[in-house]
Amino acid sequence: MFETVRYTYRLRPGRQARAALLAEWARCRWLWNEAVHQQRPGRKPSFGKLSKLLTEARARLGWLRAGSQNAQQQTLRTYGSALNTSFEVKGRGRPKVKHKKNVLPTLEYTRNGFALVDGRLRLAKGVTIPVVWSRELPSDPTSVRVYQDNLGHWYASFVVQRDPAAVADPDLPGIGVDWGVTTTATTTNPAFDLPHLGHRKRCAAELARAQRTMARRRRPKGHTPSNGYQMAKRQAARIAKKAARQNTHDARVWAKTVVDHHHLIAVEDFKPKFLAHTTMARKAADAAIGACKTELIERGKRAGRKLVLVPPAYTTMTCSGCGERTNLRLGLGVRIFECTACGYTADRDLNAARTILATAERDRASADDVRHQIASLRGGESDAV
Repeated sequence: MFETVRYTYRLRPGRQARAALLAEWARCRWLWNEAVHQQRPGRKPSFGKLSKLLTEARARLGWLRAGSQNAQQQTLRTYGSALNTSFEVKGRGRPKVKHKKNVLPTLEYTRNGFALVDGRLRLAKGVTIPVVWSRELPSDPTSVRVYQDNLGHWYASFVVQRDPAAVADPDLPGIGVDWGVTTTATTTNPAFDLPHLGHRKRCAAELARAQRTMARRRRPKGHTPSNGYQMAKRQAARIAKKAARQNTHDARVWAKTVVDHHHLIAVEDFKPKFLAHTTMARKAADAAIGACKTELIERGKRAGRKLVLVPPAYTTMTCSGCGERTNLRLGLGVRIFECTACGYTADRDLNAARTILATAERDRASADDVRHQIASLRGGESDAV
């Protein structure tokens, strides 16, 4: 049994390769927009109808035939998947027009549209690009996604098959994880805590200078942006990207350490989105709680660990020693939890992490997948969602 994963590598395209990729993206974006313009309320076209649209368009337009049919088919396939998802998921908007200034280039190729020759990625229509091989591919890729980020860097994301990780060692201890702003992740073992490192805060002054430079060099609407404005824009994007990459690196290192040393991982199912509407929005964004949580869950699943997502309700108000719940909600200024029933005293985040772990151990969660458990330390029944 193999698992399907993505391996991403940096590309180093030359001037001609970059021009070819951008031209191919222009053709695929035109196809996407044509499909959007032909949308009908209450109808979702099949891939066969979309393929017919592509055949007719290539027969009429010579500049479209100059591109790769493989990449164009994948664009319409992606459009069809997005349209089906909008019908299946309530509240999901239908696919919209992709404007050149708002969307970054993304091309997808199946097995017949690319090949790896002498360490280089060869795409359809003879586009050859050097690849920075940071690690070996575990198997022959079945598809590849070539995309550009906001800094102008190109990447290739290969879909490959690899052997799943070994089954978790039941002799390893368990750990509970509580999310916060002062400390990004507080665990039952302080040695595995993830402190708030504040990468975006350190870059804030430099980013503000770059953004002020952008504002000074910005031309009125309707005029072509100057080279100076484009340089300032790239500099601002580079600073923001640096902070984001530092957060990603720290989250990966921390998640790997936690997963390697624990069999049961109980994670607070915290949704940080609501913090965007509070006074803690900037610090919460700097902590990147959502990215840390996603990285921990993905690594735990790949390693075969037992993962439990515990709802955050009442975890701060419940004593991890006796299981009694306080009558009053603790304000954010109260950092010490004191139990009136048993006298237990501890840091509020540490107490919440221990409560989360006790909930997962009592409910005996399944190791097959990530499960949601209703927290109850007082002997109540738990429901898995």
